[in-house]
Amino acid sequence: MSSAAPTAPDAASDQDVRRTARSPRRWSSGLRVAGTRTRQAATRARADLAVALLFVAVAGWLTGGLWPDPGSRTMALNPADQALYEWFLAVDARALLGDFDLLSDRLNAPDGVNLMANTTVIALGVLFAPVTLAFGAPVTFALLAAGNLVGTAVAWYLLFTRTLGARRLAAALGAGLCGFGPGMVSQTNSHLHMTAQWLVPVIVWLVVRMLRAADPTRTPAGMPDRRRLLSSAVGLAAAVSAQVFVGEEVLFLTFVTLLVMAVTYAVVDRDLVRRALPGFAGGLLTAAGLALLVVGWPLWFQFLGPQGVAEGLFSPRYFSADLRSWWTVSPLSVAGGDEAARLTTGPAEYNTFLGWPLLLVTVAGAVWLGRRPLAVACLVAAVTMGALSLGPRLVVDGERTGVPGPYALLAGLPVVDGALPMRFALAVLPLAGTLLVLAVDRAAAGTGPVRRLVPAAVGAALLPLFPMPLPTAERPPLPEFVTGGHWRQCVPPGGVLVPVPPATPSDPWPMRWATAADAGFGMPEGFFIGPYGRNGSPTMGTSKQPTSVLLADIAKRGLRPVVGEEQRRQAAADADFWGASCVALAEDTPYADSLRATLEQLYGPSTRIADAWIWRV
Repeated sequence: MSSAAPTAPDAASDQDVRRTARSPRRWSSGLRVAGTRTRQAATRARADLAVALLFVAVAGWLTGGLWPDPGSRTMALNPADQALYEWFLAVDARALLGDFDLLSDRLNAPDGVNLMANTTVIALGVLFAPVTLAFGAPVTFALLAAGNLVGTAVAWYLLFTRTLGARRLAAALGAGLCGFGPGMVSQTNSHLHMTAQWLVPVIVWLVVRMLRAADPTRTPAGMPDRRRLLSSAVGLAAAVSAQVFVGEEVLFLTFVTLLVMAVTYAVVDRDLVRRALPGFAGGLLTAAGLALLVVGWPLWFQFLGPQGVAEGLFSPRYFSADLRSWWTVSPLSVAGGDEAARLTTGPAEYNTFLGWPLLLVTVAGAVWLGRRPLAVACLVAAVTMGALSLGPRLVVDGERTGVPGPYALLAGLPVVDGALPMRFALAVLPLAGTLLVLAVDRAAAGTGPVRRLVPAAVGAALLPLFPMPLPTAERPPLPEFVTGGHWRQCVPPGGVLVPVPPATPSDPWPMRWATAADAGFGMPEGFFIGPYGRNGSPTMGTSKQPTSVLLADIAKRGLRPVVGEEQRRQAAADADFWGASCVALAEDTPYADSLRATLEQLYGPSTRIADAWIWRV
C-alpha cells in the first residue's frame, strides 16, 4: 500500500501544497515587478518635473524685469500693447462680477467695443479673474507673459514624450525651441494672444488620437475604435472652442499647418488614408459640429454683430517677412545684433529669425530621416508656412521686389486677411522642433559617432538662439484719484469718465486709469479695432471729437487757445455724445496748467479731488 499511487484527493492535496509553496515566490516576484515599475515611474516623474522647472527658470529669466513691481514696469519694446492687454484683462475679469458682455461699454463710449473683433484673450482673462481682481491686471499680465511660454514648452514636451514616444533629451530640446524660439520670445513683447499656444499640442494630440482610433489595424477587433473616436472628437471640439477665446490667429495657423500635413500624409502613406479616412473624417465632422455649437454665435458676433469687422486691418504687403531674416539671428538672442532689427516691422515680430545654423541642422536632419511620413509632412509644412510668411511680394534685405510670393494666391480671401503673413513663420518653430526631436531620438537609439554627433549639432544650432531678458522700463505712477478709488466721487460705477486728454491708439496711457479701477467706468475713444473706415472697414480707434482734438493739441504743445462760445457749445455737445458724467485732469499731466485753464473756460470752475481736478458735466 505504501508504494501505491495516491488517490485523487491525495493528489489534489499534494498540488495544493506545491501551489502554496510557490505562492510566496510568485507574490514576492510580483511585488518586485510592481516596485520596479513604481521606481521607474517616480524617476520619470522627477525627470519631467526637472524639465518643467528648467522651462520655468528660462521664462523667469526672460520676464524678470516685470517682477519687482508689475504695476510700475512695462515692456520697453512695446508698452502700448501692454496697456491694451491689461485693459482687456481688467474687462474680462468683470465676468466674475457678473458684469461682462461681448460688446463692452467700457471703451469708445457711446458705441462700445466688440471684444471678439479684438484680440482680447477672453478665456485667459476670465480664468485669471481672481488674480486680476485681487492683485491687479499688471500682475496677471506678468504671469501670462511667463506662463504662456512655460505652458507651451511643457505641452510640447509631453506630446513628444507621450505621443511620439521620444526620449527626454530629444523632447526637451524640441520643446525648448517650440516654447522659447525667436518668434515666441519676440511675441512676448505684449502679444499674449500669440504666445498662448499651450492648447496647440493638445489639439495635435487629439487629432493623432482620433487618427489612431480610426485605423482598424490598431485595434484587436480589426475595426475602428468608435468610443475613442467619439471621446477624441468631443475633446477636440472643447480644445478648439477654448482656443477661439484665447487666440484665433494661433488657431488659424494651426489649422493651415495641420491641413498641409494631412495632405502630405495622404500622398506619402496612401494605405493609412484608405484604412482610416472614413472614421477619421467622421470624427472631424463631429468635432466641427460640436465646436460650432459653442463658438457659432460668438463668431457671428465678431464679424456681423455690433461694432464687428469682417476684414483684416493690417496690410499683408507691409507685414511680409524679409527673406534674409530667415538666416539671421534674432536681436533678442545671445548671438543676435541690433542691426538685424531693420529686417522686420518691429521687436514683437522677429518670427523668422531662426539663424543659418538652425536652418542647416534642421534640413540636414530632415534629409537624414528619409521618407518617414511624419518627417516628410513636417518638412513640407515648414516650407509651405515659411513661403507664405514672405507675403504677396518678396522682400529681400529691405528691398521690395516685383517677385510674387505664394501668399498672393491667398490674399483677399475671407479670414486669411486677418492673419499677418510674417506670423505664418510661427508655425515653423514646432515643425522644426519635431524634426529635431525625431533626429535626436533616432541618433540616441543608434550606435557609433552619430549617437553623439546629432545631439551635439542640434545643441550647437540652438545655442545662438538662447534668449536674452526682455527689456523693461519704468512707467509713470497712476494718480491717487484712480488708485485710491476717489473716481467714485466723480462718476457712478459703469458711468463714463473722460480723462484729459482722452486715450488714442498712439497714446493709450489713460486706459491704465480704467485698468486700475478694474474697468469700473467707461471712457470715450481709445485703443481698439472698430468699423470706422470707409463702408464699415476696420480702423484702429475712432474719429476724435472736436473737444478731444483741442485737448490733445494742448497736451502736446502747451498752447492756450482762445475759447469762445462755439467751443463751449461743442464741449457740451461732446460730453453729451459720450454720455460723460465727469471730466478729470491729473496734476502730473504734461501742460496741466494750460489744460486746466482751457477746461475751466469750457466747463466752468473745477473741483479738486486727491491729485486731480474734475468737472461734473
